[in-house]
Amino acid sequence: MDKRVQFDFEIYFTNGGSLKGQDFRLDIQGDDISDKELTDYIVEDLRLLMVGETKILNKTILAEPHKRRLMNAERESDLLIDLSHTIEDGLVTYKNLPAPIICDYLSRENSKQFYEEGTEFQIGKIEMVTNTGTYLDCPFHRFENGKDLSEVGLTSFTDLDAIVISVPYSETLAITKEHLINREIRNRAVLFHTGWDKNWNTEKYYDNHPYLTEEAAKYLKDCNVRLAGIDSHNIDDTSGKTRPVHTTLLGAEILIVEHLCNLHLLPEEGFTFSAAPPKFKGAGTFPVRAMAKLPKSR
Repeated sequence: MDKRVQFDFEIYFTNGGSLKGQDFRLDIQGDDISDKELTDYIVEDLRLLMVGETKILNKTILAEPHKRRLMNAERESDLLIDLSHTIEDGLVTYKNLPAPIICDYLSRENSKQFYEEGTEFQIGKIEMVTNTGTYLDCPFHRFENGKDLSEVGLTSFTDLDAIVISVPYSETLAITKEHLINREIRNRAVLFHTGWDKNWNTEKYYDNHPYLTEEAAKYLKDCNVRLAGIDSHNIDDTSGKTRPVHTTLLGAEILIVEHLCNLHLLPEEGFTFSAAPPKFKGAGTFPVRAMAKLPKSR
C-alpha cells in the first residue's frame, strides 16, 4: 500500500522571521519518514536559506495512493541506497560459524554509579567472526602475503563506477561468462543481482545458492573490473571444497563483497558503489556498510 505523511511545520530563520504550514501531505517511500528527512525536503524544495530551528508537528502516516512522483524521484541531491543487511545479536551468516554477540560492556543503568544524573551512557561490546553480515574480502583473506584491510586504499572501495547485472536465481544458479559478454564492465564495480537476498536469515539461504563460475571470474579479471559483489550466500559454488572465484579475483586484487541486498532498487548503471570496512591490520574480511549513490536528477 502506498504511504503518505501528513504534518505541520514551523521553520525559523537565523536572520529573523519564520514560515509555518499546516496539514501538508507528501508521498513517501516505505512506511515512515523521520522529522529530519521531512525538514530537509521542505528546505530543499522551497530553496530556503538561513534556516535555523525547525519543528515537525502532528505527523501522521496515512495509507493512501500517491498523488505525485515520489520525493526522491524529484531530488536535487544525490540519493543513497543501503545495500547492507542489518547485523544483530545471534545472526547466522554461515551455519558453521558462530553468530555475533552484541551486548553492553557498560549499560546505562550501571554507568549511573560513575556519573551525575542525566549523564548516563552505554558502551557496547561485540564479539564476532569477520565473515558476518554484508562484508568485503580483500587479498589477505585468501593469500598470506596479500594486502589486508589496512593496506587497501580508499579508492578501491569508494565511489566506484558500477553496473548491475541481473541473473535471476529462478532461471539459473550459475553465473557464467556468457552473462558478462556485451556488458561495459571494465574498471567498474560489477554487482550481480540474483534475488537470493529474499531468503536472508532463513534456512534456504545457506545452500544451493547462486554463484559465479571460474570462467566468469577469469573474464572479470581479464576485463580489469575493480570489485565484484553478489546478493547471495557466496560468490563461489560452496558445494565442493575449492573456491576458484575467490582465488582468481583476490589474486588480481579485485575486491569481493558478499551478502548484498536491495539491488533491485538500482538502475542497471549510472550510479557509484561504496563498501567501506574499518582499517584493520591482519584482517582480510570485515562487515561493511555497502551503498549505492545515484546522482541528482536535475
